[in-house]
Amino acid sequence: MVLGRALHFVFKVGDRGRTASFYRDILGMTVLRHEEFEEGCKASCNGPYDGRWSKTMVGFGSEDSHFVTELTYNYGVGDYRLGNDFLGITLQSSEAVSKAKKRGWALTKTQDGVFITEAPGGYKFVLVDKEQPQTDPVQKVTLAVSDLQRSIHYWSNLLGMKVYEKNDAKKLALLGYADDQCKLELQDIGCPVDHGTAYGRIAFSCPTEQLPGIETQMKKENQKILTPLVSLDTPGKAAVEVVILADPDGHEICLVGDEAFRELSRVDPDGSKLLEDAMAADKSGEWFAKHRKEKPSA
Repeated sequence: MVLGRALHFVFKVGDRGRTASFYRDILGMTVLRHEEFEEGCKASCNGPYDGRWSKTMVGFGSEDSHFVTELTYNYGVGDYRLGNDFLGITLQSSEAVSKAKKRGWALTKTQDGVFITEAPGGYKFVLVDKEQPQTDPVQKVTLAVSDLQRSIHYWSNLLGMKVYEKNDAKKLALLGYADDQCKLELQDIGCPVDHGTAYGRIAFSCPTEQLPGIETQMKKENQKILTPLVSLDTPGKAAVEVVILADPDGHEICLVGDEAFRELSRVDPDGSKLLEDAMAADKSGEWFAKHRKEKPSA
């Protein structure tokens, strides 16, 4: 049985300034830590790129108790093509709704009474207009699948998630590792899943000792392993063991050893300043503007 903990979802971003403003000034999240890397990640955390990149973790609270977002920025890449794979993150915060209205950020109210908005890059967020809870406001991540039953088997039988709800009429299923954690919602879209170039990655932790067994089980079941068990280094911080999987529709899944990750993911009080300093030092936008060019798309 996998003793999992929901951690974060990874977005590729082309404009760190507007993106940081959205998460901080609209959603009300804070920068938890920021890290710069001189070369691509061994587990392709920043996608299929070999150059310089950065990682910024933002959320409503500590990564020990909150589901957060990881913003990866590849220097020199201006934007990414969206697919139909990511359907949204749902969070409860009337405060975010109020901030969006005051700042003129686009909101669309649905018949269900929730508000739909988009982060820079087109990533969808569903805002429930109720008081933000003291616990984690992030309720679920919704991903598209092409065969709901096959996906339920993968996430439940192979990765050990509990099925909380299943709605055959709406072709939806809600899964998770614990009642008080962010859930994973799977929605059958009735067609192949296209990940575009903006494809994300969802991350969970589990006891480090479980990682080899999970990898072995996936091999036995002929499931895709994108990155076999490997140790990832972060300058000045703890190294973590990870294995990167792909579900039947190609959604990337990062499983990381929980013990080292808790050490790595401690809130850095200098995180926001590190991000601001990195953005100030990044002159790539000015260079492209000076030469009357646009940053290349992924």
